[in-house]
This record gives sequence, structure tokens and C-alpha cells, in this order.
Amino acid sequence: MSYVGPEFDPSQPPRRRIGRPLTVAAAALVPTCLAGWLVYQATSAPDGNEPARSLPASASASAGQGASPGASSTPSPSGSKASDQGKEKDKGDKDGKGGDADDNDSATKPPAGVPAASGPLKGKVVVIDPGHNPGNFRHASEINRQVDIGTNRKECDTTGTSTNHGYTEAKFTLDVSRRLRTLLQKQGATVEFTQDDDRPWGPCVDERAQIGNKAHADAVVSIHADGSGAGNRGFHVIMPGKVRSGSADTSAIVGPSKELGERIAGTFVRATGSAPSNYIGGGTGLDTRTDLGGLNLSAVPKVFIECGNMRDAKDEALLTSGTWRQKAAQGISEGITGFLRK
Repeated sequence: MSYVGPEFDPSQPPRRRIGRPLTVAAAALVPTCLAGWLVYQATSAPDGNEPARSLPASASASAGQGASPGASSTPSPSGSKASDQGKEKDKGDKDGKGGDADDNDSATKPPAGVPAASGPLKGKVVVIDPGHNPGNFRHASEINRQVDIGTNRKECDTTGTSTNHGYTEAKFTLDVSRRLRTLLQKQGATVEFTQDDDRPWGPCVDERAQIGNKAHADAVVSIHADGSGAGNRGFHVIMPGKVRSGSADTSAIVGPSKELGERIAGTFVRATGSAPSNYIGGGTGLDTRTDLGGLNLSAVPKVFIECGNMRDAKDEALLTSGTWRQKAAQGISEGITGFLRK
């Protein structure tokens, strides 16, 4: 189904002088047409820490060049996320290679102070964590600084990866997150973001965890896309392992996070038709890790989802489709809903 985004601006027909009766009739229709157009514009766009395979921003970092992993990043078995600092212009949607021309990214934000709708998730708090701020690549020194993740220290955050045609992970994660927010709010959930492209960079992975903790969230989901090698396909959900070290203690959240992850994996398959990862998780679509600050420092149930591999051409075709991104948001939403209504 086509999606018309906020940039859509249909051309206006030329004005011609017509007789007075038609002029009066047209004038009477203007308020009605304008009201209809405003409603259309307001409703046409559905509402878009770093796990493995992402490079920290650095003046010397470049795609395909190895680097230390980000604040919650470790190398994948087959590759690493590229920083792609020069590709943050998101040219993909313009040239037709990195995004659908008729499936623009969502950019809508709900007005502040609007109460949640009534629904099965009324009273539930969900924190959505869109992986990587689009501005991270401009703030190398800030995101490369070391932060405590409990088990050790790592970089604050990373820039994320992109497709081979320049569609960035940061743009992808915001679009899916905004669509997910809309779906959850319609069911009555209170939804908070860790960032909504409303700050120059960050937050760091430790702050991302703190946002969920301070919100007393019933569930936190961090949205990502991987940057592994070509031929590696599919999604996987990352769950916290048991960690008790320094400021990290995941003992209380390992069990519920596992259930959250399993539910999201199951509903994501049904909603998107995508298969579980063929390179991580042994075909289960599930991966447990103890090296991610966003999970180690969480005191509430939390998982990451890598929705696909941006560096694989077949996965790229899915990730750059607005239609598919809506399905991805639907699958994640259904998994969260199932977990919260258990």
C-alpha cells in the first residue's frame, strides 16, 4: 500500500476567470476543501544501544575499515557496521535506490500532553529506543567518549550503518519507531522515545538505559538494522544475559526480557514474512549478549531488534520499503502487546 509522506505537495490547477455564479460557488467550497486537506496532511503519515557491528564516529573511520565497537557494539561473526559519516544526507529516497519514492519516511510527532487513547494497553508505559541519532556523525568527540556499561567501558554511541546506496540506519530506526509509536498509542499505551531527532547527538547508551528505568517502563525495545556482509540475511532479537558487575545487574530482567524477545520474534515473522537471521542465533532469530550497555544497565524488560541486514541487497529492498517498514512496526507492536497483556 502506498504511503504519502509529509513532503507530498500536489500541484495546484491554474486559476481561470469564470463567471460570477461559479466564482461564488467556488468561494463557498474553499473552507471545506482546506479543512479536508489539513485533515489529510495530518493523518497521511504513520508515526520512525547500538548492538553489534557499528563503528564509532571518528575522523579516520570509513566504510569497510575496522574500528573499535561502539558503546554497546561488538564485531559480528561476518562483518561490522560502517560509520558512513559521508552518507548521512540520506540520498536513497531521492534517487530511488535507498527508499521508495511513494513510501516516504514518517515525520509526524504527536502533540505534547495528549492523553493516551483507551485500549488494552491503557496504563502501560513503553519506551522506544531508535538506534543512533542522525546527527551523531557530526559529533565524533562526544559519541566516542567512554561511558560505564557495568562490565567495562565503551564508547558513548556510534553512527550506525547504511545501505550501499546511502539509506542510513538512523533514518530507518526513526521511521519504524514512529510507526510503532502510532500503533501502540492507538491501543492506549503511553510511549516515550529516547530520542526523536530532537537533539544534536546521542543519547549515550547509559542514558538510553536510564530513560527506560526512570520511566518505570513495562517494556523497552531498541530498534536497529545490521551492517553485516552480503549474503547474511534476516532479523534477530537481542536479549540480555545475566550480568552482575559494577553498576550492572540484569538478574531481575533476564526472564521477562527473554519472553518479550521471543514474542517479538514470533510476531515479526508473521507480520513481515522475513526469516530469522541466517548468520546469528542458529536459525532461532534470538541472541543473548552481555556486552551491550543498553541492556546491562536496564532495570526493566528490554530487547534490541536488528530488523535486517542493510548491506545485503535483498534485505535492503525490504528495509527501504515504507510498506515493509509498516509491517515491521506492526510485528514489533504485536509482540509488545502480547507481552504486556499476558
